[in-house]
Parts: sequence; C-alpha cells; structure tokens
Amino acid sequence: MYNNYHEKDLVLIVDDSPETLSVLNDIFEKEGMETLVALEGKQALSIAQKMIPDIIILDAMMPSMNGFDVCKQLKQDPELRSIPIIFMTGLSDTESVVKGFNAGGIDYITKPIVNSELVARMRVHLANSRIALSAQSALDLAGQYIFAVEKQGNILWSTPQVNQLLEKANDQQSWLNHILADEIHTWLSHKPAIGMNLTLNAPAQLLKVSFLGKAGSNEYLLRLKHEDNDNESANLKSHWNLTKREAEVLFWILKGKTNREIGQILGTSPRTINKHSEQIYKKLEVENRTSAAAKALEHLQQ
Repeated sequence: MYNNYHEKDLVLIVDDSPETLSVLNDIFEKEGMETLVALEGKQALSIAQKMIPDIIILDAMMPSMNGFDVCKQLKQDPELRSIPIIFMTGLSDTESVVKGFNAGGIDYITKPIVNSELVARMRVHLANSRIALSAQSALDLAGQYIFAVEKQGNILWSTPQVNQLLEKANDQQSWLNHILADEIHTWLSHKPAIGMNLTLNAPAQLLKVSFLGKAGSNEYLLRLKHEDNDNESANLKSHWNLTKREAEVLFWILKGKTNREIGQILGTSPRTINKHSEQIYKKLEVENRTSAAAKALEHLQQ
C-alpha cells in the first residue's frame, strides 16, 4: 500500500454511471481536487488500497456490490477506516439513511446533487479528518494503546500498537472481525463509567479494555491493555511493597519508556512520574532508572 502525500485533496468517486462520474470529476477538478473513479465496488476497494484517498464519494445503489457493503469492507481495513465516506443516493427514506450511517458513512447527499452543497460538506469532513489524523499521529508517536469504536463496537481508528496487540491475540479471524465488536457493543450498551474495564477473551491471550470517554456522539475512546502488564505490575508491587502507581511506573521504566511517555500512558504529568521514580529508587535501593529496570527485569525472569 502506498503512502501518499498530495498537495491537492484526493477524491475517490464510486458510481456505476459513467455520466455521473464525468460530471463529478469536472466539479472536483474545478475545485482544485485530484480525482480517482471506479464504476463498481470491487474496483473501488482495489483503488482505495493502492492510493488511499482523502475522501470517498460513494453511490449507495450499485449492481454486484452495493455502496453499503463497500463501506463496511473499507471500515474493516485499519489503513482505510479513517477515510470519510459520503453516500450519494436517490433514496431519501430514513431506513436508507440509517443504513448508510451504520455501514460507516459520515454523511449522505441525495440525487440530483447540488454541487455547492456537496463541495461544502466535503470541505468540512476533510478538515475534521485532518484534525483527527493529527491527533492519531500524536498518539502513535507516544506509543499509546488507544483506539476508538462506534456504538456497534466496530473500530473507527486505532494506533499501530493496538493493531499489533490485536493481531497477536487473534488466531481466529472471526474473533477480530465479528466477536470483538459484539463484546464491546454489549459492554457499551451498559454505559460504563470512565475508567471501567472490560476483559476480552481473545483466542490467543487475555486483553483488557478501559473506557476513556466519548469523543463525539458516536465515537468512544478506549485503551487496550495486555493482562500480562497487570500481572507483572502486581508482581513488582508485591515484591518491593510499591504502591499501585509506583508498580505501573516501574513496569514502563522496564519497557524503556521516558517519564514523558509514561505520563502520557498513565494520564499524568512527567513531574509526577519523576516523583514516583524517586520513591521507586529508594525502595529498590538503586540510584537511577537503568539500575531499577535491570533489577526489575532480574526479578521477573526468576
């Protein structure tokens, strides 16, 4: 999959009508955008995987594979799920609109299309998408195990660390694509409070999800943890009579994280992490983080 850096916005238009494709292509080019076109669903998926558009304009009703199914497949791909998708449809009934949103669409517009309205909506969603991607990039660089889901439990976006941990815990594709979403959906339906946890019974290992809050009307922020992290922290806590937070800090020191990174992971300031570290050094009878990490590692390996 290519990494694309466009000076212009890259729009993928998907419609089974060559006439509609031509009209929209002309509209977007006049707006200074670059365009890709697809006449059917499978072609759209192939193009999106190779070129990664900034936004997709998707016809809802197409032969072979309709727009709703195309959208669902795009949202299952970690590299593509953050792309905003606007549905085009001649259907204005509530059921079709809801179906589009449930599939992962961010907006819809009915035919015949009002050019200025479509372009205005696209500009808004492109701007919002860039803000979201910027925030995600910051989380990625911080090594955060953060991801977001919608109400049905489907993943909207996730950091690379989450992707790696989910893949490692998954030896049955059905769990990652179906069972995981159902577990999270059921949990969210009970309206968990911030900080509450859910244990996921992944095929290969136990994972834990913590609820961080809502980022929008249908976007829920979650933190993913490996249960082994808690087990190792508990081991360190018990062996040196550490507080729970000191044990967590020592665990991440062992993993080579800086105070700033640990603060981001645990949701506190680097200064607070430094104070915890000073207490850890006293209890372990060491002088610095390198010695603390070595001593902790030696203990856990016994």
